[in-house]
Amino acid sequence: MNAPSNDPNQLFKELTEQTEQMMARLSHPDHLASIEKLTEAWTQLASTQWHDPTQWVENLTQFQRQQMNLWQQMMGLPTETQDRRFKSEHWEDQPVYDFIAQSYLLVSDMMSQWAEAAPVEDKDKEKLQFYTQAYIDAMSPSNFAATNPEVLKEAMESGGQSLLNGWKNLLGDVEKGRITMTDEAAFQVGENLAITPGQVVFKNHLFELIQYTPSTPEVNAKPMLIVPPCINKFYILDLGKGNSFIEYSVAQGNTVFVVSWVNPDASYADTSWSDYVDQGVIKATKIVREIADSKKINAVSWCVGGTLLACAMAVMQSRRDNGIDSATFLTTLLDFSDPGQLGLFLEPDEVDRREAAFRKEGYFSGKSLALGFNLLRSNDLIWSYVVNNYLKGKTPPPFDILYWNSDPTNLPAEMYAFYIRELYLNNKLKDGQLEVCGKSIDLSKVKVPCYFLSALEDHIAPWKATFEGTQLLGGKATFVLGGSGHIAGVINPPHKNKRNYWSDGELGQSADHWLDTAQSHPGSWWTHWSAWVKAQGDSQVAAPETLGSDTYPALYPAPGEYVKVRI
Repeated sequence: MNAPSNDPNQLFKELTEQTEQMMARLSHPDHLASIEKLTEAWTQLASTQWHDPTQWVENLTQFQRQQMNLWQQMMGLPTETQDRRFKSEHWEDQPVYDFIAQSYLLVSDMMSQWAEAAPVEDKDKEKLQFYTQAYIDAMSPSNFAATNPEVLKEAMESGGQSLLNGWKNLLGDVEKGRITMTDEAAFQVGENLAITPGQVVFKNHLFELIQYTPSTPEVNAKPMLIVPPCINKFYILDLGKGNSFIEYSVAQGNTVFVVSWVNPDASYADTSWSDYVDQGVIKATKIVREIADSKKINAVSWCVGGTLLACAMAVMQSRRDNGIDSATFLTTLLDFSDPGQLGLFLEPDEVDRREAAFRKEGYFSGKSLALGFNLLRSNDLIWSYVVNNYLKGKTPPPFDILYWNSDPTNLPAEMYAFYIRELYLNNKLKDGQLEVCGKSIDLSKVKVPCYFLSALEDHIAPWKATFEGTQLLGGKATFVLGGSGHIAGVINPPHKNKRNYWSDGELGQSADHWLDTAQSHPGSWWTHWSAWVKAQGDSQVAAPETLGSDTYPALYPAPGEYVKVRI
């Protein structure tokens, strides 16, 4: 795409063409299906309220009373709000815009109350509330130039340049197919992200195996293998010096290896979940043991990487391979009975429709997956950037996590279909009904010590759901709950002295009981985890002087090639 012109006529022509493309994208079945879901949910609500309109009338009466109060307030002092979208003095100091914001909040509250009070089943209510909130978020007056005084002020002070810059930002994002969340020019993988020193020591069609250079004179005899999620790039664990879980693990005296998954295209259409387990995780464990000359390893995993690791351990157990001595599961679902808000997108008919589409492509697009995750936090991950980038014409500041969040990966069609159907829809892993690598696997037969880390505000892998994993594996479990969400709850270096974590609650009962009996500690869970790894018992050996081995020599420097492939 050529750089947008500064000539108004040419810019208008470009804008018209790109708008037509956007409308075509919005007419795609995926977008239309979301609109249909909202319509279905509100049609159901209207039907139930028609038969019993009491709650509807009460909410409407309350709304009218509050609206009258708002008119009266408009004639006097401005109304204070805790909503950060309207905290600027430009909203509070101008009665018209203050009224618009407060009126919007009243309508939002009324719609939320209707959804909350809807006499429908819990699952339908959750769906209704989600789509109602999505609509409320989208219709905020802050999202429109004409009703956002901050946008109008920027336009006036810049002589319209802010709007011109915003159009240029919009055109660029339409071309990329995603919203820009950070200053992408500020980051480069291998330069200021994923910079912990190491070498790629193995590569096949599914993954590269990276071994990191030790930073201590002695290391634990048992090496450590990290299995990150295949739906994201591994460098979330290696964001940069001082903000890297991998760097920290190396500094604790571990010989660290990490799996860097391929970013697949249509040629991977038939690659299966079993392939990821056998030719991915299990293959990596064998290579790590050979290079480190160790019969045992410590394994660490995150999210779907943990689900793959659990499957791999069960398959290895059935093969009498006891090469994994301990396992760490970071925000990992093993029991999928409560998938959180992701479950709203996983109704059988919706899965059928989407599967038919991505099987034609040969893969499930990482951009679609990223958009789905962003929709779960649309105010923070969509609309705030619409306002900043398009309406105000600004460039978002550099933020390493958001750069990573904008660097998604595809998933093979066969593998993703299995993951959604057999795990999310049918929950077969929990009941020992899942067949992987030609065998029905039983997690209860995996009897190694396991460390579970969940995050209190995790909306992707809800902590009470991940807690259930402690009941499924047969070894001694340690459960720790970190503060914050799915990413920030994990990436919390000790030197920052941020957040807190809970530990030492009573297992064997409910998640709530565990939390009631747990102890809160300030700071990062990383130190607690490192002590747990050391407590599993290990001897010290001299750190290797070279990376790799005769069989698996160093190929090229970390972070390798797969992680640099962008879509």
